[in-house]
Amino acid sequence: MKIVGVIGTKNTGKTTLVTKIVQELTNRDYKVATIKHTHHDFDLEGKDTWKHREAGAELVVGSGLNTFFLVKDQIELDRIIYIIEKITGPDYIVIEGLKHSNYSKISTTSKLKDDFTICNVNVFEMGKKDIRTIVDMIEKRSYGTIPYSDCGECGFENCLEMAGAIVKGEASEEECKMRKFKEVELFIREERIPLSPFVQDILKSTVMGMVKTLKIEDDMDINKENVELFIRNG
Repeated sequence: MKIVGVIGTKNTGKTTLVTKIVQELTNRDYKVATIKHTHHDFDLEGKDTWKHREAGAELVVGSGLNTFFLVKDQIELDRIIYIIEKITGPDYIVIEGLKHSNYSKISTTSKLKDDFTICNVNVFEMGKKDIRTIVDMIEKRSYGTIPYSDCGECGFENCLEMAGAIVKGEASEEECKMRKFKEVELFIREERIPLSPFVQDILKSTVMGMVKTLKIEDDMDINKENVELFIRNG
């Protein structure tokens, strides 16, 4: 899974560019998810779900032809990405906004860029060929969740340095030795905690060993299923 952001100031075509990128990725047979960052409330005043929240509900779920979740507090980006990955397993996540994130970005504002910006574009002067060119760059210069292990096995001093090199086209995500080691993920306070391959292996072996001693449904192959463990303190 790879992640790319679209950033820019107001009225510079961010949503337009997101939709065009999503359409092109979809045309290339990728499964795509999106994240929209806003400073406004998603729940409209007066709606039933709004009334539920006003009454004090910490979490409101809308269930019908579609399902949506309204959480009272803001959730960190890495945690949102983790949840999306578990729910749909997309090939790409396209983020609108969150300009300070450390993922590859396309900027719709000429002066808004950082070390993770692939390019700046004028959305209102772009044609289909330009969109294809941008998605070509996204395929080569974007990456998935950053492990933050800073193991140095890739030859770079830390993970962010390697991420910056990928954005510039000077490295590839395949060079990341930790990319293969995401079998076990640890979150504390919604923050992803880096785990070395050795620690991941110990945790996986210990938990899976205990799970296999439990009574499991006959049609459930524990070696082929994802196993999630939550430890709640307090």
